[in-house]
Amino acid sequence: QLQLAESGGGLVQPGGSLTLSCAASGVAFNYYAIAWFREAPGKEREGVSCMSSSDGSTYYGYSVKGRFTISRDNAKNTAYLQMNSLKPEDTAVYYCAAKPLQCGNSWSVDPYGYWGQGTQVTVSS
Repeated sequence: QLQLAESGGGLVQPGGSLTLSCAASGVAFNYYAIAWFREAPGKEREGVSCMSSSDGSTYYGYSVKGRFTISRDNAKNTAYLQMNSLKPEDTAVYYCAAKPLQCGNSWSVDPYGYWGQGTQVTVSS
């Protein structure tokens, strides 16, 4: 069983930066691909970024590519999402999620069996 907990959200001005953390507890963190999703009011949950467990391959949603960076420290059982050049449209609740091994080529939420509780990111002046 894997438990995930996000932190690091908050209020930031447009153009600013935030780093989210996803702390994992339980078993075999390094076995899982870790992804970040976000959900804005009235919108479907959107895939933001994913990092595979085996080869560290990374994937980004089109709207965040070039601005966000995903990373993980398996020794600390923690994944991160560095967010730069934030825009008001990045405002959402951000969730980390885990599934075995590889990210795959789909942002479907169904394969992700483990989710954190979410952290609010608000980009506003």
